[in-house]
Amino acid sequence: MSATAEILKRKIENFGPDALEAFAKMMENFEEKHTPAVSPFHLDEILYRIQFHNENPSTKLDFYENISELKKYCA
Repeated sequence: MSATAEILKRKIENFGPDALEAFAKMMENFEEKHTPAVSPFHLDEILYRIQFHNENPSTKLDFYENISELKKYCA
């Protein structure tokens, strides 16, 4: 495995600027893009509710039994 990586490394080092840029763009397409399952708006709302509940522990959460369950799934 490391021999193959070394061969690839040497070949990449010999790329010209245009080929290197094209290769970099191609490699970006292979990378996994992690998009959250929850929208940023909803994450902000959840974080606000967690913060509010931490500051006011006697309040009830309206969608989970307890704060630790909410944090486990969303924070």
